[in-house]
Amino acid sequence: MSHTEVWIALVGMAVVTVITRALFLMAGEHITVPDRIQRALRYAPAAALAAIILPDLMTWQGHFTVAFSNYKLMAGVAATVFYLVTRKMVGMIVVGMAVYTALRLLGGVMLT
Repeated sequence: MSHTEVWIALVGMAVVTVITRALFLMAGEHITVPDRIQRALRYAPAAALAAIILPDLMTWQGHFTVAFSNYKLMAGVAATVFYLVTRKMVGMIVVGMAVYTALRLLGGVMLT
C-alpha cells in the first residue's frame, strides 16, 4: 500500500467517523428515536464491553479454553461474583487482579 493510499484511507475513515457521530447533532430535534430503540441503546455499552473482554477471557496461551487452568477466566469469574455480591466496581478490579496474580504466581511455583 502506497503512502497516498494510506492517507486516502485515513481521510476516508475520518470523514465516515465524523459523519456518523455528528449525524444526530446535525439533525437536531428533526429526528426522534422511538422509545423502544432508546431502551435498546441503553444496553449497547455493556454489549460492547462484553464483546471486547469475553474473547480475551476465554483464550489462554492462544487457545480457546474453559478450564481451571485459564487464569484469566477464573479471575474474571471471581471479579464478577464479587461485583454481584457487593456492587463495588473498584473492589471488583482489585479482586480480579489479585486472583489473576495469585494464580499466576502459584501456577509458576507448581510448575517448578
